[in-house]
Amino acid sequence: MLATGGSACVAVARLKKWGVKKINYLGLFAAPEGIRKLSKTHRDVEIYLGTIDDHLNDRGYIVPGMGDAGDRQFSGE
Repeated sequence: MLATGGSACVAVARLKKWGVKKINYLGLFAAPEGIRKLSKTHRDVEIYLGTIDDHLNDRGYIVPGMGDAGDRQFSGE
């Protein structure tokens, strides 16, 4: 998943540092905020996604997203 884009940007930067020339991002779902960050930071990376969700909430979670399995498991909901 591509939420804020932070982890994807770090991963791409590391791959580039290691000498990788052609990088594509493949994800199941993403938030527009993450897409914008990855696209702006690494303009040469092509992004392929299954779906784009609506937005990030105030905790940086994709809405509606798939939810956080850990939260569901341990929060009593």
